[in-house]
Amino acid sequence: MSAAAKPVHLGPDPLLGGLALSLIVVGVVAIASASIGYSDWHFNSPWHHTIRHIVYLGMAASLGAVAYRVPIEVWQRTSGLWLLMALALLLLVLVPGVGRDVNGSQRWLPLGPITVQPSEIAKFALVLYTASFVVRHAKAVQNHWQGLAKPVAILGVTGLLLLFEPDFGATVICAGTVFGMLFLAGARLGYVLLLVTVAVGALVFMIISAPYRLQRLTAYTDPWQDPYGSGFQLIQSLIAFGRGEWWGVGLGNSIQKLFYLPEAHTDFVFSIWAEETGFFGALVVIVLYCLLIGRILFVGRRAEEDGEPFAGYVCYGVALIFSGQAFVNMGVSSGLLPTKGLTLPFISYGGSSLIMSCVMLSVILRIEYSLRANRGGKS
Repeated sequence: MSAAAKPVHLGPDPLLGGLALSLIVVGVVAIASASIGYSDWHFNSPWHHTIRHIVYLGMAASLGAVAYRVPIEVWQRTSGLWLLMALALLLLVLVPGVGRDVNGSQRWLPLGPITVQPSEIAKFALVLYTASFVVRHAKAVQNHWQGLAKPVAILGVTGLLLLFEPDFGATVICAGTVFGMLFLAGARLGYVLLLVTVAVGALVFMIISAPYRLQRLTAYTDPWQDPYGSGFQLIQSLIAFGRGEWWGVGLGNSIQKLFYLPEAHTDFVFSIWAEETGFFGALVVIVLYCLLIGRILFVGRRAEEDGEPFAGYVCYGVALIFSGQAFVNMGVSSGLLPTKGLTLPFISYGGSSLIMSCVMLSVILRIEYSLRANRGGKS
């Protein structure tokens, strides 16, 4: 058998998988360090949250392995079902006595020892549905404003359900992802800008109409006006960044995680990482995200070139979710954006976020594998 006739043995893209694995390792290390004092105080075990995070990671790897084996055509055929399931879960979490209320937000569905956050499922479901829609109605999306009506209406319903929880951050990410996908699918820039303007106007109205949101905005512009109230989290986060300087204070040596920065292993884990590893440690994480998102966009572009538009738009949607959440989370931690509860993909503590991040990555890995297989193993 000639060399050209030998079968090509393919596996997952090592670059894409390696970048995600690097972020996951950073997450395990960061959470182990950031949560040790909190876990010891509240659960009498310094490794409580670390062990749970590793268990979530095992679940994420298992579900990711299942998602990797699903052909992209199956995701396309079932995109509507995933959307219906996500909307049903968003409704279910609002039912009194069913959804779990934490700090005034009813975002979690308890399932025995774990909880599920429907908003994480909704993000991926919106990506699948929008990708399927723009492929089936390409000409209408590209030429008529009526072609945008249905995905925007679906987004509106999803956004309202998220706001009832309330989950302002997830609403922003969902809106940005859908608008970005419509633009990349060829929708006219004027229509997209009009939609963005309307969405921003609605968000501004909601901020002004809700005192706690307005308070967060004013605290973000000048947290020292209320250093022990609304500005406390941001001030403590900025102190963490300042203490980190160039090389950090060393892993495990953070002071801000010792009850200065509330629940530092979740929304502000990047602040503790920056304190312990410094500017260069934070820069490494930012570079890893840039490379990961760039690789996903590359896979999406190649899918379009190979005549697989649905796969391409799914890649674009996942890239928008990862980049949006990473930008918002790190922006909040550094004082660039108002305080908002969004996890850092692959790094922050939280089962639903970690599991869905790994599932979405597995879908991208499957797309890349299929494209490479169709090209005879050529990347």
